[in-house]
Amino acid sequence: MIKVMVIHGPNLDLLGEREPEIYGSCSLADINAAIAAEAKLLGLEVRCEQSNSEGGIIDLIHEARTWANAIIINPAGYTHTSVAIYDALRAVRMPAIEVHLSNVAARPEEFRHRSLTGAACVGMIAGFHTASYTLALRAVKHLADQAQL
Repeated sequence: MIKVMVIHGPNLDLLGEREPEIYGSCSLADINAAIAAEAKLLGLEVRCEQSNSEGGIIDLIHEARTWANAIIINPAGYTHTSVAIYDALRAVRMPAIEVHLSNVAARPEEFRHRSLTGAACVGMIAGFHTASYTLALRAVKHLADQAQL
């Protein structure tokens, strides 16, 4: 069975309360439930974790290397600033897919248009709110079916 570590970055624990006009009205628990349901349909095993700290995210990436076949990560604000998360994703040598609830390229803040961490990923899915995560699971399944995991 393909195993996937899903890592939610800083402030995503506030989903449902935080700027719903940008991030939608679903809570992190709602998103994790959607992830679990989609993973079951696809025959994937998932583990969902959230950390508000850069070091915590790096620890989760390192931990994933001991059991996961792929990583789905929403680095949130660290997307644009964290060379350390980029390095960790490269170091574990497994496919990672970056996801974002909002379309970061269409956001008004110029700094959000560039992803440092995305360069360490096989792909990026953004702008589909909760579906960004379920689409990423389908991408992992596609990689597995193509024997790229």
